[in-house]
Amino acid sequence: MVAMMDEALELRHGMRVLEVGAGSGYHAATIAEIVRDEGHVFAIEYLDKLIAFARSNLDRAGYTNRVTLVQGDGSLGYAERAPYDRILVTAAAPKIPPNLLEQLKPDGALVVPVGGRMFPQELIRVRKKPDGTLDRDSLGGVAFVPLIGKYGFSD
Repeated sequence: MVAMMDEALELRHGMRVLEVGAGSGYHAATIAEIVRDEGHVFAIEYLDKLIAFARSNLDRAGYTNRVTLVQGDGSLGYAERAPYDRILVTAAAPKIPPNLLEQLKPDGALVVPVGGRMFPQELIRVRKKPDGTLDRDSLGGVAFVPLIGKYGFSD
């Protein structure tokens, strides 16, 4: 799933990427490898235990210069460092969080699982055109943990 989502994002060197749901830090590390030193990954995580786990893993693997971890409500995005070339959400939202669309650059892409707290869920890719209009396509059925936050599910 990590590789599929990275491919769907069409990542390139130098991109600024927001990852919503840092988890273990693994997915952020794969993105950091693709965007290289010219790019940067901002990973926001709701759960304090997962932030500590991701920070430890990324520190040990040497990614602290390319991945910034932030604790907070990922459904709100991370406006302080917006806009982003790409946004990845690794937890299912009931609908696409509007703040994430606002923080996406023109010609940007957002990949997010959308659906129920458990099932059914669909992986959606949204592309933002230069004029701000959005194209949306389905990448198939998926199963993710629920996104917790204002534009997610309650914990």
